[in-house]
Amino acid sequence: MGIRFLTSGESHGKCLNAIIEGLPAGFDIDFDFVNAELASRQKGYGRGGRMAIETDKIVVLSGIRHGKTMGSPVCLQIKNKDFENWKIPMSSEAVDTELYADVLREKEITIPRPGHADFAGAYKYNTDDIRNILERSSARETATRVAVGAIARCVLSQFNIVGEFEILSIGGECNPDKFNPTIDKAREAGVTLGGEIKVVFKNLPVGLGSHVHWDRRLDGLIAQAIMSIPAIKSVEIGMGRDVANHSGDNVHDEMYYDTKCTRNTNNAGGLEGGMTNGEDLVIKCAMKPIPTMISPLNSYDIKTKEPKKAHFERSDTCAVEACGAVAVNMVGIVLLNAFLERFGSDNSEQIRKNYENCK
Repeated sequence: MGIRFLTSGESHGKCLNAIIEGLPAGFDIDFDFVNAELASRQKGYGRGGRMAIETDKIVVLSGIRHGKTMGSPVCLQIKNKDFENWKIPMSSEAVDTELYADVLREKEITIPRPGHADFAGAYKYNTDDIRNILERSSARETATRVAVGAIARCVLSQFNIVGEFEILSIGGECNPDKFNPTIDKAREAGVTLGGEIKVVFKNLPVGLGSHVHWDRRLDGLIAQAIMSIPAIKSVEIGMGRDVANHSGDNVHDEMYYDTKCTRNTNNAGGLEGGMTNGEDLVIKCAMKPIPTMISPLNSYDIKTKEPKKAHFERSDTCAVEACGAVAVNMVGIVLLNAFLERFGSDNSEQIRKNYENCK
């Protein structure tokens, strides 16, 4: 059994929460590392005004004692400082709609943004106030996922398994020295930019994941985790889609033996048959531009059906770096699950013994 987690909270609500079940007992959790990952999610050139308001830090409410996991569920909280400005519109309790009519009307949204959850969510959940949809579908929710992933990576790091991410391109520009001017041009034009991200994990043992069932294949689990991140539209492992352009002798990684299996290439990206093969895990993913733009696209009012320009609310011009922080931590969660499935899930001593016996 691995870990599972649930998150709750809205973008402008009181707080974000996560409950993690299945963390083994006895592992050190570095709160500074977790908060540094939360800070990483808020960084990046092109971020908007919300990042000047929030300084995300975790509050651990249960499951960790004196810096170590207890084996019981871990409950985390991240407070939304901006809630001070949203107490009436985001109140959990009923409010006087006549007294606060102006405030409520100001925050009501009836014009969906193309590319966002607005339209389908409002239809599915039968609401004519899109505020109910965007508050939860907002990428603000990923802060809790970063916290959960950072805790998972704290456990993995105690086996020398480490992950990092790199930005490969922004708005089609692949030269890092030109990323900022590219973002500046987009900001001036009132549009947004996406980009491509690479995630790499090193020192993974052979055999995480499994080939025996479709839902245990690690590549499928990783793809689902990354695709669940708002704005991600594709995932590639190793050579990715380029495997379609080459013959097998130029795709598959030849194997040699010198005290252990070695390879000169890693086109498979560290995964074969749904399992880790001992090479670096290499994942690439593509993030679309954020749908909220100062120069909005055409849309319509779902109440009046009149043509309108799409709704604009405070937004980022580019959040690719933030997305990278989410991606590396989401992969960390998947890898910890596979690691615990392979080596045990009750306590750190048992897991370490099993890990050492399999090396």
